[in-house]
Amino acid sequence: MPNLPDVVLWSIPAFVLLTALEIVSYRLHPDEDAAGYETKDAVTSVSMGLGSIAFDLLWKIPIVAIYMAVYELTPARVPVLWWTIPLMLLAQDFFYYWSHRGHHVIRILWACHVVHHSSRKFNLTTALRQPWTTLTVWPFYVPLIACGVHPAALAFCSSANLVYQFWVHTERVDKLPRPFEYVLNTPSHHRVHHASQGGYLDRNFGGILILWDRLFRSFAAETERPVFGLTKNIDTYNPLRVATHEYAAIARDVRAAATWRERAGRIFRGPGWQPRPAEPASAASQGQAQEAAAGRTA
Repeated sequence: MPNLPDVVLWSIPAFVLLTALEIVSYRLHPDEDAAGYETKDAVTSVSMGLGSIAFDLLWKIPIVAIYMAVYELTPARVPVLWWTIPLMLLAQDFFYYWSHRGHHVIRILWACHVVHHSSRKFNLTTALRQPWTTLTVWPFYVPLIACGVHPAALAFCSSANLVYQFWVHTERVDKLPRPFEYVLNTPSHHRVHHASQGGYLDRNFGGILILWDRLFRSFAAETERPVFGLTKNIDTYNPLRVATHEYAAIARDVRAAATWRERAGRIFRGPGWQPRPAEPASAASQGQAQEAAAGRTA
């Protein structure tokens, strides 16, 4: 098994320091247009992060078992060397892009990821607002395991990706020089991702690289100031409700659905999907129906 460091654990002091500096910066140089900080919101975000650590330990048991089974079945092996680690990071970032995009366009997956978008603030504590139901993420990375990447190496790459994304959750950093903005996910790009305006919705899914969004046509540049949160915001700071509100909404919609096709759509179509209203019968078809009815009663 590769002996790789716990990137998230080693980064905790930097998380605390950067968050403290951001809070101080808002006190010293307030920005009336920025979303800034709110105590209850920040506490909720930190609570969601702590809860995600506990639940992730639970989900890791079946996920690691599946990954190890796939790893043992494949004859391929990718060694953990100084030159293979960047390649694995690149591959993991590619599959992260598709996992992230999938969690925006499939409602049952969105029910997991919506937690991260539920704050109307955008600051470094928002990065900690993580879901508790990440059991939906693992299938996207099976191809990497099948290609011979050890599960521990995948965990290292995923942790590095997560740590990188911490610093992009801020309004205190404006646009960077053009070469960085073109290649990397930056605070400007990620502000667009967290915005609730129509033109910004479902854009900028990249983790470390924004190149995937440019390649697969999901990129949007930051032009107007983003409005953060959901298209239909939730008015709660209760971590349990934040973690489960979309699952509850899916359950309500499925119970109210009239057909099995609608039930499937409520689960597997996009978050905003609605069934088409029944079209009124044409005058000709109504006349034919009346003639048939008359024939049956004659």
